[in-house]
Parts: sequence; structure tokens; C-alpha cells
Amino acid sequence: MITTDWKERVRNVASGIRRRALDFTIRNNGGYLSQACSSAEIFAALYTKIMNLGPSQAPMIPVPFTGVPGPNNPNYVTGVAYNGPKAPHLDRFYLSCVQYAVVLYAALVEVGRMAAEGLEMFNKDGGTVEMIGAEHSPGHEITSGSLGQGLSQVAGIALGRRLKGETGRQWVFMSDGEFQSGQTWETIQALCFHRIDNVVVYADVNGQQCDGKMTDVMNIEPLQARLEAFGARVSSINGHDIEALAAQAELKPDGRPLFVLAYTNTSEGMEILEERKPKLHYIRFKDEAERQRYQSFLKQKFFGGREKI
Repeated sequence: MITTDWKERVRNVASGIRRRALDFTIRNNGGYLSQACSSAEIFAALYTKIMNLGPSQAPMIPVPFTGVPGPNNPNYVTGVAYNGPKAPHLDRFYLSCVQYAVVLYAALVEVGRMAAEGLEMFNKDGGTVEMIGAEHSPGHEITSGSLGQGLSQVAGIALGRRLKGETGRQWVFMSDGEFQSGQTWETIQALCFHRIDNVVVYADVNGQQCDGKMTDVMNIEPLQARLEAFGARVSSINGHDIEALAAQAELKPDGRPLFVLAYTNTSEGMEILEERKPKLHYIRFKDEAERQRYQSFLKQKFFGGREKI
């Protein structure tokens, strides 16, 4: 049963994710802000309620990039330790759409798995807190490459874990744009055929992509019916409803991969973004006056008109 305290915790984490993403965007004149608006509750629910993760085993302040993996680089590490140890009974998290990396980093800060200083390292040369996260970035275990490549990697990992008798589940965060990719649908077919039900996908169906509305670029609806036609188990919910988000995790595996289609709003919690729709993929201010308007919004929305404390 979901308690009031639990719901308050999720709301606080979601608000913190939006606040950190907005603050970063203002200070750096650019950022993936709408992604934080649409997905904040999903990330907050995953990290505070849904996933069964162990404590972080990574340094609070991320280490510099140590180079690519190979026999001559014994110091190479992935970012998976921020999600706890790899243990047979524990879950694992995978970010497929890596343009959401700033949202993941903000979530790690909000739940105490990474220091706030880590977010300040975002997109800095020599660091691991990359704008387009890779397997060495905090909270990442795989490199998803071009959009639509993450789920196929997770499918292989999930099958391997099942063959080894491990009980932990794989939680995958995807964007709706990835359902425009043929590789995604090949993987869905394989997941369903091999009855890999230790995979749960939470998809942020916000209806936007870099060129505008999904319906104008390449429509993917009716998405639930298409997934079900492949044999998947599918729920369509309001992605800002934390009780609905958590309820999906209580469904017992039944031989089908579970897809939670979380329909969201790209300006949720930031009404100021409404004027920019539908092109919200990456926010860059037109001039200093616009940046100051967003600064005032940050102050009023998240600090009650007071200066930051």
C-alpha cells in the first residue's frame, strides 16, 4: 500500500529533479529541460519505490574518465555502481534514451547516490558526467549508442540472468521516439517469443522529438495495440500519477515483458515552457532577457520568491 509519506517523498524528488535541470539550463544557457518536466515522476518513483537496488558503491563525486575498456586499461569502470552492487537478487536499471542523462544525474543527487558537485561536472572535458551518457557515466551500465539500441542489450542481459537463475529484474527507461526504430521492434519480438518477463520498460510518451511533434514526424500510435500485437503486456497510464506508476511494479511476471506507457506533459511543473511548444527537445535562450525570465521563474516556483538557500 502506498503511504502519504511515500508519495510526498516522490513529489519532493521529482520537484528537485526539475529544479536542478532548470537551474543548470539557466546557468549554462542550454539544457534538456522538457525531458526533466515529462519524466521527473517516473525517475523519482523508480528510485524511491519501484526498484530493488542496493546502496551505491560509487564515489559521491564522480571520478575522471579513465579511458575505454581493454586489456591495457585495468582501471576502467562503468557507472553501474551508483545503482548498487550486481547481485543475483537485486534489480538493475538501464537508461536507453541517453539524452535524458541530466535527469538521471539529478535523480541520483536527489536520492543521495551522487553529490551535487557531480552535476556541476556535467559535459566537462575529461569527466564521466556526460551530456549524452555512456557506460562509464554515473548510473549507466551500457552505452545505448544511437537511439533505439538500449532495449536489445537489456534483452540479452535479462536472458542471461534468467539462465543463471537470478531473480533480479531489469528496469528500462525509454523514450517514445525509440519506437520509431526497427531495432526496438525486433527486440520486442524476441522478448515476447522467448517469454523474457524479467524486463519492465517505463516509456516516457511525451509526444515530442527534436523536429517537433511525434505525430508530424512519424506517428507511433496506437502504441499499446501495436505492442500487444507482438505479445507484450502493456499498461497505459498518466506518467505524472505516482500511484499509477508504482502500481505497475506490483504486477507479477506472467511470461510477457511489461511495457508501461507513461503519457506525460513536456512542460509539467514549468508552465513557462508552454510558449515554446512543440519544439522543446533542447532549450537554448534567445537572449539575456529570456534567460532572466527563466531565472525569475526558478526563484518564484522553487524558492517562493526568495534567493536560493
